[in-house]
Amino acid sequence: MLDSERAVVAIGMFDGVHRGHRRVVERAVGIAREKGLRGVAVTFEPHPDEVVRPGMQPPRLSTPGRRTELLAELGVDDICVLEFTLELSRMSPGEFVRTVLADRLRAAVVVVGEGFTFGHRAAGDVETLRALGDKYDFTVEAVPLLDAISSSRIRERLAAGDVEGAAAGLGRPHRVEGVVVRGYQRGRQLGFPTANVETPPHSAIPADGVYAGWLECVPVANLPTLYEGERWPAAISVGTNPTFEGVPRTVEAYALDRDDLELYGVHVAVDFAARLRGNTRFDSIEALVTQIHADVAETRRLTAESVARDDTRAPDSEW
Repeated sequence: MLDSERAVVAIGMFDGVHRGHRRVVERAVGIAREKGLRGVAVTFEPHPDEVVRPGMQPPRLSTPGRRTELLAELGVDDICVLEFTLELSRMSPGEFVRTVLADRLRAAVVVVGEGFTFGHRAAGDVETLRALGDKYDFTVEAVPLLDAISSSRIRERLAAGDVEGAAAGLGRPHRVEGVVVRGYQRGRQLGFPTANVETPPHSAIPADGVYAGWLECVPVANLPTLYEGERWPAAISVGTNPTFEGVPRTVEAYALDRDDLELYGVHVAVDFAARLRGNTRFDSIEALVTQIHADVAETRRLTAESVARDDTRAPDSEW
């Protein structure tokens, strides 16, 4: 950004870039277009709780890269990711506005959610921001919150296995990303080779169970790009697989009708469309295989219906 340019700034953590976040960013982009200014989204990395409450940070609804991708899709001209440090956490509201919004970003308009707080110990709110805007020559627009939509409530839906409810809040299926690593290969031995996805720490993973969804290869620097952009219906298992002992909690995805895939070392995304069932301990391998066949059939039906409705990527149903 050129120093001479003033900006319309949307600011927030934007974890998951859910429907409420989108309203804030889209409003900023709209104002920027009206005024002929730059539209800038400001966010933070790592999550503030990781710095001020180590070990108590919430599960992340999106990776930093995915968040950037989703914000860019909303039409912002720039994305400013502020490194959240102890020093930043101790800034007063006035210090934050002066150093970041006024001096660094040259804000003309600042757009936030109506519940926005900032500064040391969340001492500042929207009215504080407006008062500081008078001092530093910017206006403030507070976007009304969407009832019941928040990152914390979406995390609660996921923890309960309600991936459809989470998708309604997000405006798209919940996504988990990671690199495919070697597992116990029990799925392959049973005739259903799965991609064992190693997810980043603190990822928001749905409750243990079996799900229908999608497996997609997404490009990431310094990793193989085999099958880049390809996307397949997938039966997804989350958990420890109670039929076998000593298995750590995993996310595994079986791409329907693609037993030929070689995905080790490839970065993939797993999108959760619907929960099929909870995890069950089976008395025999035969019973397990029978159930997997049923899960695959139901996954095939549900994903085919999603394709027919054209909502495999971005459903926008009510919360």
